[in-house]
Formats: sequence, structure tokens, C-alpha cells
Amino acid sequence: MEVVIVPDAAAGGELIAEAMARLLRHRPDALLGVATGSTPLPVYQALTAKVRAGAVDASRARVAQLDEYVGLPAGHPESYRSVLRREVLEPLGIGMEAFLGPDGAAEDVRAACRAYEAELARAGGVDLQLLGIGTDGHIGFNEPCSSLASRTRIKTLTERTRIDNARFFGGDIAQVPHHVITQGIGTILEARHLVLLATGEGKADAVAATVEGPVAAVCPASALQLHPHATVVVDEAAASKLKFADYFRHTFANKPDWQGI
Repeated sequence: MEVVIVPDAAAGGELIAEAMARLLRHRPDALLGVATGSTPLPVYQALTAKVRAGAVDASRARVAQLDEYVGLPAGHPESYRSVLRREVLEPLGIGMEAFLGPDGAAEDVRAACRAYEAELARAGGVDLQLLGIGTDGHIGFNEPCSSLASRTRIKTLTERTRIDNARFFGGDIAQVPHHVITQGIGTILEARHLVLLATGEGKADAVAATVEGPVAAVCPASALQLHPHATVVVDEAAASKLKFADYFRHTFANKPDWQGI
């Protein structure tokens, strides 16, 4: 696992956006796995700036959804399909025909989970998966004690996650669904490159457990230690609990520019 410590969220967004741009220059139809929430916004903003400046063409890219609320219609403004259309697809000039995502409004949710797994396989798998991390170490909506071999499935959200997400529903936790469809940890680990972005002091404990703790289901993100190409990008605040922070700074500072992340 490579750990990159950056000054702030904007610097992290620029670093990851350049990795995405480099991938798209090499493989214009790459499948980008995207996450929702406030943390990845600097990545999407930086990549959009590169597209508008002509530094990269994203028009042939494909986009895969990490998770989705169960029970919200696809057109609901806070369904993750709608959020990603606003924050990723439209700014990058990518049409909905290039979007892959589970059907959270399906009558048979388990069948929808199986269908999404099959869709990802038909697409050839995710080339780069962007991840955030919860304060409890969850990735996607794989809450603590999720199986490290899990596949796309329905999950019940913890009260902590529902409280954290209430800000997207006008602060009303009663509006936050109790269930989601999420790619499983085993599914996530099949992406060719995993990039986790964490910012803020509130993520420091989760980052330390992910990077320097044991691989354990109690911290789902620790499964990234098992991946052959995983990159963890953190700002100074999120890195504040890392014992080996100086080593991580040294290794990245001495890395060849051509290697990227």
C-alpha cells in the first residue's frame, strides 16, 4: 500500500485527478469507479478542469457506481445515481449510457445485486476505483464486521452513518434510508487500482487503522492492504495518527515523477 500525504484536500484532488487523466490518455474508455459524499468532490472538480482545459478527453470514459440507497427512485435528487450525474457525468461530458449502477428501486433487491455484479464483469472490471472512508473505517457501505470476501449486496446502515448522511437530507435523519446496495469488499478488491482519499482530523483514527493496523473486518478499509495496487491519499490532518508518516513522506518525495501513483 502506498501512502501519500498532501497539504490539503485540493492537493489530494489534483493528484488523484492527474492519475485518472493519465489512465484516460492511455485507455480512453477506462471504467472509473466513483464514490459520493463531500470528500471526492475536489477530485471531480480537478478532473473537470483538466477536461475543460483540453488536457484530457473523458468523453469515452465509463463510470461505475459504488453504492446506492434502497427505496429511493432513480430520479430522487439524493439518489446516488442523481448525485453522480450532477457531480461527475455532466461536468465531464459523459452520457448516462456510459453509466453502470445498481437499481436501488428494484422490487427484487437481491436480483439487482446479482445483476450489477454481472454488469461489472461484462464491462471488464473497474480500472480505477475511488474510495472514501467512514469514521468507523467503512468503504462503500461495507460497515464494520463486513466480510472481506463480500460481494455486491444489501446492507443495513449503522445509526452513525445515517446521522453522518442526514446533512444531505436537510438534516432530517428520518429521510435517510435504512438500507443500501453496496459493492462488497471482495468486489472492490477486484478493481485494478484502488485510490482512497481521506481528509480531516475526524478520519485520522480510521486512516491509522487502515494503513498501520491489522487486516480485520472491524475496519473494512484495512482490506486494501491485500491489494497489489492500492494508494491512500491523506491530508495532514487525516495523517496525524500515522506512526510512519515521516517514512511515507520520504518515499513519495523520492519517487520518480513518471511512476505516478
